[in-house]
Amino acid sequence: MIELEQGGALDISLREDSHGKDRVVIVLQALGCELNLAPHQARVLATELIMAVNRAEVRNNLKRSQNMVRGKDEAPQRRSSFHQSFAK
Repeated sequence: MIELEQGGALDISLREDSHGKDRVVIVLQALGCELNLAPHQARVLATELIMAVNRAEVRNNLKRSQNMVRGKDEAPQRRSSFHQSFAK
């Protein structure tokens, strides 16, 4: 069970339907909603969720990196000893 904001909860379980086939059931208790998915559908949903989370994390990291760069005083760049040795 996953606790959500505003006291809600999300419950994910594996159940068997009347024909003996596995179903992944996702219940949003606060709203009384239920998703009853075939394993393939649940896998697609999980993949889409993971991809959305990855995009959000990348976006957040890019914003954080940009804020760190903007927050620093731009010091003159020093050349490495390699570049100094081979500078013309």
